Amino acid sequence: MLPQLKKALKWTGKAALAMVGFVIVYALAALAIARITIEKEPTVASDVAIYIKTNGVHTDIVLPVRTPTIDWSQEIKYTHTRHADSTYPYLALGWGDKGFYLQTPQWSDLKFSVAFNAAFGLSTSAIHATFYSRLAENESCRKIYISSSQYARLAGFILSTFTKGEGGHLQPINAHYGAADAFYEAEGHYNLFYTCNTWANSALKHCGQRCCLWTVLDKSIFAKYNQ
Repeated sequence: MLPQLKKALKWTGKAALAMVGFVIVYALAALAIARITIEKEPTVASDVAIYIKTNGVHTDIVLPVRTPTIDWSQEIKYTHTRHADSTYPYLALGWGDKGFYLQTPQWSDLKFSVAFNAAFGLSTSAIHATFYSRLAENESCRKIYISSSQYARLAGFILSTFTKGEGGHLQPINAHYGAADAFYEAEGHYNLFYTCNTWANSALKHCGQRCCLWTVLDKSIFAKYNQ
């Protein structure tokens, strides 16, 4: 065997072992740290009902469209959706990688390039907004009561994630999954250490609710509410 080929194979083997080692350490750390719970703030007023909702992979924060604190429909307009039904009282918001959102409506559409860019923070991000007429509480959708001041902190965190355009307005993206949803430009970069579920966990943390110290998985969040 040529010396150059032996050297190349040696380095390839080391790189493969390093990658396997990284994956194992990453997975163990993600599982271990997610088990560390940040408890909710001491009981305060139950002024606003919010929800956490998962599709089995991704967590949304679901909010009432209108409260005295904020009317989300002033910026996330019903007319930005295909259906444009202003009677829907709930708004689900989720943050994620823009390329993944727009190019992978179904898991069967996933491309290696999209996954690679998302994993290593090489793409921009977006917020997916979906209006709902009703919600059913179950293991995939949990109601949480919070105070008005906590809700104001939550709204502030979410608003800070949107990219603002001219006049401080949100920037819609011309894309949809269905009749009652819309996409918006967002701040930050999705990566292995800050995923859509990390964002949702951070939202709960900002409004003083039970959450993980850190997580990349929806299951870790829901484990705190499905006990």
